[in-house]
Amino acid sequence: MTIRVLVVEDDPVAADAHAMYVGRVAGFTVAGVAHSRAEAVRVLERTDVDLLLLDLYLPDGHGLALVRSLRAAGHLADVIAVTSARDLAIVREGVSLGVVQYVLKPFTFATLRDRLTRYAEFRSSAGEASGQDEVDRTLAALRTPRTTASLPKGLSGPTLEAVTRTLRESAEGLTATEAAAAVGISRITARRYLEHLVTAGRAARAPQYGQIGRPELQYRWISTVR
Repeated sequence: MTIRVLVVEDDPVAADAHAMYVGRVAGFTVAGVAHSRAEAVRVLERTDVDLLLLDLYLPDGHGLALVRSLRAAGHLADVIAVTSARDLAIVREGVSLGVVQYVLKPFTFATLRDRLTRYAEFRSSAGEASGQDEVDRTLAALRTPRTTASLPKGLSGPTLEAVTRTLRESAEGLTATEAAAAVGISRITARRYLEHLVTAGRAARAPQYGQIGRPELQYRWISTVR
């Protein structure tokens, strides 16, 4: 399911940049761009929106005032706050209103992509948790930073993202050969990334039988582990 995002930012240059960033992340689309609180309200009245990428300092009021009014009206869209403010009192207030992430300005595309990807994983969680560990893992999808520095030597963040996305989108799972063809890398390289996902607890593997010769490993995404 595509996540529809409303970008709310008073600076036109920043708004265009944020919209461009959102459009580059798989699974997200820009539902609209608003440069003020009033304009955001008008867009929300006529457009279905799942997520607000919200600047907190708008020319006609604070961003959290907008969130407060939306909640009072029964609007359940999630919010990622974009701000240069570092006041933790504002952060606490935002959390109480349902702000799921904070992104401090200035930020890079990689930073926003990481936040959006983790938000998508959190949003995709469904069903009943088997226990506290699963609840904790689901919440950690929003709170735990992922950095390429933690990757094993020889693995890159962008390629890992591509392999992860390909595996998540495959309902039946993938072999290393299939993943390699989909991403455009070698089978050996694809297997290294798939094995990394297994080690991280984000994928499972099992032999694929029914073919001549040795069975090939089939990898599948573990949707309950985030």
